Amino acid sequence: MMQKAFQRSVTVTGRRNFSAAALKQRMESVIADRQKEVIAFRKEHGETVVGEVTVSQIIGGMRGIPGMLYETSKLDPLEGIAYRGTKLFDIRDKAPRTVEGGEPIPEGILWLLLTGEFPTDSEIKDFKEELYRRGELTTAEEDTIKALPKDMHAMTQFSMGVLACQPRSNFMAAYQSGVHKTKYWESTFEDCLDVCAKVSRIAALIYQNKYGDVNAIADRDASLDYSGNFANQLGFKDQQFWELMRLYLTIHADHEGGNVSAHACHLVGSALSDPYLSFSAGMNGLAGPLHGLANQECLNYLLRFKAKYGEGWTRDNIKEFVADTLGSGKVVPGYGHGVLRKTDPRFLLQLEYAKKHIKDDNLVDLVLANYEEIPKLLDATGKIKNPWPNVDCGSGALLMHYGLTQHDYYTVMFGVARAFGVMPAQVWSRALGLPIERPNSFDLENLRAKAQASKQ
Repeated sequence: MMQKAFQRSVTVTGRRNFSAAALKQRMESVIADRQKEVIAFRKEHGETVVGEVTVSQIIGGMRGIPGMLYETSKLDPLEGIAYRGTKLFDIRDKAPRTVEGGEPIPEGILWLLLTGEFPTDSEIKDFKEELYRRGELTTAEEDTIKALPKDMHAMTQFSMGVLACQPRSNFMAAYQSGVHKTKYWESTFEDCLDVCAKVSRIAALIYQNKYGDVNAIADRDASLDYSGNFANQLGFKDQQFWELMRLYLTIHADHEGGNVSAHACHLVGSALSDPYLSFSAGMNGLAGPLHGLANQECLNYLLRFKAKYGEGWTRDNIKEFVADTLGSGKVVPGYGHGVLRKTDPRFLLQLEYAKKHIKDDNLVDLVLANYEEIPKLLDATGKIKNPWPNVDCGSGALLMHYGLTQHDYYTVMFGVARAFGVMPAQVWSRALGLPIERPNSFDLENLRAKAQASKQ
């Protein structure tokens, strides 16, 4: 029965799955080394205290409390996010791409997040083909997505589309077959590749279902990379937009484990829910206004500004609009971050892209002018720890430039990218045998007693 459960991960459309086998073999070696490190580290430092918890942190959403092992990325307050120890600007320079000087392709980022290494030219060629083959949905799966109501929110459709594919989970089949816990990571690895491969097709079907003609969606094209295929299925033929998609999917892939989408995925996965179930849970968290919808808030701020001042806005208008926003008790969306204390490198990469490829776009020019003015205005208040822009500040304006104007779809694109981070993280959680997550909690009376006792 186990052999049957894994048969399709070895043979796809009649040919040997060389790329996935090579990647899996490399991971077996990397995982074995890391398992030894974790065992030795825990034995030596298991009782070492690494942080203190305050009442404000407990009541305030556990912000900043160290509490989980998350292998794929780490956020530094000054340097920004690093994938497996490699900073985004270095990834931009080193990762595989389709053309010289172009943006990194997501396939290479997935390989990096899984192994900690960049793939070779031959490895990435095979891996691109592998992900393309895994990205095919069954007729029943596509029909389920096409039947979803047009007025259903795009993120609800996305979560349901992922769940429609869940019956094909390799982990579920392996677990029901009695696989040993030391092998959990292997079927999770297969699901990881499958989920990452399928979400772009799911997302494209949803886009056409809500805004176009779902029955006229473009077929997938084996000659294209992941981002090109995704953009093409959305109906965008401009290859410069494909480059933007490569950048977008790369910089949104992962952001350490404590954010809502990553943490929700990790938490649900810690109960040994299969990757489809846990990824869907993560997407339900991403759909929240305080997480994945932030890019829409930033774009709406820009559009409200332009509605008031028009195309001929000035720097004085920016100052006035910021003053009015703060004076009404609101924040300027896109500025500030819970961890970062400098400009988000993800924003800087988007800014570089805009300066290189986009000319004479009033909305994009406004993003740049805001970047030059707003941090000074926020810093002058003396109340804001980080007045610098984060990734959400400009992404909507770039998408608008190429004609992707459906704001409520942006979070789905974020979700496609996030699969490339949270799914490898789940493989590593299983490989390292991380247990079910179960932190302690207090009611107010118990917490008050703890606080009073600590002062005695």
